[in-house]
Amino acid sequence: MKPPPFTYHAPATGREVVATLAGLGEEGRVLAGGQSLVPLMNFRLAQPAHLVDINRVDELDYLRREDGALAIGARARQSALEREEAARSVPLLAEAGALVAHPAIRHRGTVCGSVAHADPAAELPAAFLAQGGEAVLRGPGGERRVPFADLFQGPFTTAVGPGELLTEVRAELWPDRTGHAFVEFARRDGDFAIAGAAVLLHLDGAIVDRAAIALCGVAPTPVRAGGAEEALAGQEPGDEVIAEAVEASVRGLTPASDLHGGTDYRVRVARACVRRALRLALARARGERQ
Repeated sequence: MKPPPFTYHAPATGREVVATLAGLGEEGRVLAGGQSLVPLMNFRLAQPAHLVDINRVDELDYLRREDGALAIGARARQSALEREEAARSVPLLAEAGALVAHPAIRHRGTVCGSVAHADPAAELPAAFLAQGGEAVLRGPGGERRVPFADLFQGPFTTAVGPGELLTEVRAELWPDRTGHAFVEFARRDGDFAIAGAAVLLHLDGAIVDRAAIALCGVAPTPVRAGGAEEALAGQEPGDEVIAEAVEASVRGLTPASDLHGGTDYRVRVARACVRRALRLALARARGERQ
């Protein structure tokens, strides 16, 4: 398969990228890793008239801690979450990133590209939604910041507007005694998840004083399980509390059926993923697991 005709742009600076995109509007698409966009173009599912390649823009390639967050630039590869020292401050993202496709894909695909692509079954959007933080967008009107809770608007749809570049994602840093876990179920290693769960638990003594749970593969966007978080807050997480949180996490979910499984099946898988992720995150928060 070959993509439809397009005009190729290769700006050298971030400012040039933003200016080029601003001039193209809805006709332009950003090319970073290309691991999602190029296959879509080859199958004619995406037909952008212009591609703006950011691979020459070194200033967008970074992963660093600053101002209580982990900042990740638009050209940083997904594999950086596995190898960079700074990424150890967000182990949930590193764990989720290691489940993305295969090493060859992660060495080329970008973190921001996965977030901007917004596949509802993808690992990184759900992990960022649980982690908390914001996306930094730059366009004709200047820079604006969008919390992850407001970024994902539908399947493959985000708040990134025409002519805007998602220049950076900023993941909130959680305090010590935070347990993390990302658990998913896929038909084969490297496939998109049928369902998955990202969990963060912070303990104050034996009590959960903060929890975040996000699911992928069960809705048109990654979703926060607010009811489950409320069930955990202020509680000592024994078997009954965890069981209540698990049920609350899937309450009201009606994932679409497809060739990989029906609605009820996906809910059962999600329930199992949340249960396993909660128990693993709790063990890590207590220092029982690494």
